[in-house]
Amino acid sequence: MELIFAELFSTVIKLFALLTPPAVLSAFLGGTQNYGSRRKRRTALRTGAAVFIIGSVLYFFGDSIFSTFGFTLDAFRIGSGILLFLTAVAIMSPPAEAHTPEHADEDISIVPLALPICLGPASIGTLMVLGASADTLASRLLGFFSLFIASALITLMLLAADHVQRILGRTGLAVLAKLTGLLLAAIAAQVVFTGIKNFLIP
Repeated sequence: MELIFAELFSTVIKLFALLTPPAVLSAFLGGTQNYGSRRKRRTALRTGAAVFIIGSVLYFFGDSIFSTFGFTLDAFRIGSGILLFLTAVAIMSPPAEAHTPEHADEDISIVPLALPICLGPASIGTLMVLGASADTLASRLLGFFSLFIASALITLMLLAADHVQRILGRTGLAVLAKLTGLLLAAIAAQVVFTGIKNFLIP
């Protein structure tokens, strides 16, 4: 039981980092600065739901996509790992200007918050690899539950975005971005090395 909880905790942390919390928090704060509290809450809930639904589809049907287009899992590991590393570098760079809605009725929960900020090319590729690598029902369920928890954590973070900004301030958010970037770089290295090793040692 302890091993299951340890693996669940580890997977949740990885998936939460993959969803780039500093980037989505910054974009949410910039994009909802003219929103009322009720609309902010609705946007946060929609974003979390979109991340979970889209992520679940990619997680469960990634292997079907591989077979349809003729990709090998290890080739996709290397490609998604490189993209993930570039995402880590981008997160650790100075933040870009946050998206501000051009129209008052614009909904930013799906685009750009869920796609492509939370689920960019690197996150999508890594989720597909994780799903295709889960070869037992138990591991698939563990990954699915971990994705649910990670999506819920993103939702809670966005619901408390104003409080988080007040507590952490600009410096705290910058430190959080650096730590997330380092974690993503480590995950990217592991994914790429696994793909290369499997290519060299069939």
